[in-house]
Amino acid sequence: MKRRLILLSMLIVASAPALAQRPAGYPRSYDALVAAARAEGGVHVFGNADASAMAPLIAAFRRTWPGVVVRYDDLESREIYRRVVTAARTGKASADLVWSSGMDLQAKLINDGYAQAYLSPEKPALPANAVWKNMGYGVTTEPVAFVYNRRLIPQAQAPRTHEAFEALLRTRRAALTGKVATYDPARSNVGYLYLAEDFAITRDTRSLVQAMAATRPWLSPTTEPMLDAVADGRVAIAYNVVGPYALTRAQRDPRIGVIFPRDYTIVASRVAFIARDARRPAAAKLFLDFLLSRTGQTLLARQWLLPVRRDVRAPRLSPEQQRPIRVGPQLLVNLDTIMRRRFLADWRAILTQGTPQ
Repeated sequence: MKRRLILLSMLIVASAPALAQRPAGYPRSYDALVAAARAEGGVHVFGNADASAMAPLIAAFRRTWPGVVVRYDDLESREIYRRVVTAARTGKASADLVWSSGMDLQAKLINDGYAQAYLSPEKPALPANAVWKNMGYGVTTEPVAFVYNRRLIPQAQAPRTHEAFEALLRTRRAALTGKVATYDPARSNVGYLYLAEDFAITRDTRSLVQAMAATRPWLSPTTEPMLDAVADGRVAIAYNVVGPYALTRAQRDPRIGVIFPRDYTIVASRVAFIARDARRPAAAKLFLDFLLSRTGQTLLARQWLLPVRRDVRAPRLSPEQQRPIRVGPQLLVNLDTIMRRRFLADWRAILTQGTPQ
């Protein structure tokens, strides 16, 4: 589904300045970086934020840095990982900047030497847990949601906590059979990440998953089919859905309700790094800085890709409610082959054998 390509370019016209001004507060040495980026002529980005959502930001980048072309490939997180590894192995050209919601896959690429260090001038404005080794930069804060059909589950009955969600599944098991959805962790990287985080946060997750298993849930590899199913009533409620996508759909579709659970809400981030073998490293740095800037973060927020910066106005969860996934080496645990195999075997066993008490 995600194989679209945005190619946005800027021809320098008489009204355009010969050199754009470096951002306020940036060091004078940044002028040399800008000159190098203009000489490179463009930047190639792998990302899994929707191309349509990225279009306003890319257009703003184009206006800010005329002459620097942005090629944006909209890909699934596993495909991003595969392409980066394959390109390095074969010596072929790949992306200059790699940006994905597959936090664990991004951590592995960084840990395995596919990234280069860069100290962004925007780093002081970022939370400490959003930067790893001056390589991986968390660009967004994306809460994970329950999504429900407002006709099938009235707002007053919609669960506001994980405990309430489990209670709903148990008390309305017959009515909800075949009408509960979640990601398939065997096919969805974010689904695996979110579910592993649930188990790390609380032992009660097993009981909740058993309650879901009793409803014979529909398992999806991606977000959009779940949102479609909730909207048209084939599914009454979906668990652990990427919040920004749910909010974007709910804005234009009143059939959909979105809840960020009060007991805890997992908060993920899209992690960006500059490729070790980037053909256009200066332009990649320029684009990363723009993503992290107040301007870039404000534009992302308008697409519900909520900002990691605290000085950009956007809807926020309370600190007590948030369980952010830290950008760092602990994400590698999820990719350990033996642990992953055991986790998925346990998941399948619960689906086939687990029943509520």
